[in-house]
Amino acid sequence: MTTALIIGDLQQGITSNYPFARQVLPPLTELLPRARAAGALVVFVRFAVRGNGADLPPGNAMFRTFHEAGDTFHEGSAGTEIDLPVTDEDVVVLKRRASAFAGTDLDLVLRASSVDALAIAGVATSAMVAATCYDAADRGYQVTVLRDGCADDDPAMHNFFMDAVFPSRGFEVMPCADWS
Repeated sequence: MTTALIIGDLQQGITSNYPFARQVLPPLTELLPRARAAGALVVFVRFAVRGNGADLPPGNAMFRTFHEAGDTFHEGSAGTEIDLPVTDEDVVVLKRRASAFAGTDLDLVLRASSVDALAIAGVATSAMVAATCYDAADRGYQVTVLRDGCADDDPAMHNFFMDAVFPSRGFEVMPCADWS
């Protein structure tokens, strides 16, 4: 089995403006060297919208809020830079929707590396993580969710997904320290 570690939306604009996101940086920073040493493909997924708004869904208030946040989410700004150590061997994918697969080349990259199992981490649990997990399962990947590598603005929502939703969908949930 070939595995990829998918880390989503841990970028400077998010970790600096949303305190809940910072709590996952230490466990993931510790995990990254172990994952690379074990031969896992490390994929960072970052979120950005175009400054001119050409990629905003009409009438979608949430995406309009992202666009209005300016440099926090605008493509090419410092706010969209990954807030974890990225190496030359890692892959960085730009996304414009919740799922790391939606409109990106992530599936192509994973298939080119013969990946069939994913460990997913990032923020927010109820948004990027959930959307990416569902999309990955639909595409036939085995899914593991890294509990302390994910966070949500609402801790009760995070726990609900980790304790009820993800296990009910057949996703394994474990702490970063137990994943290899």
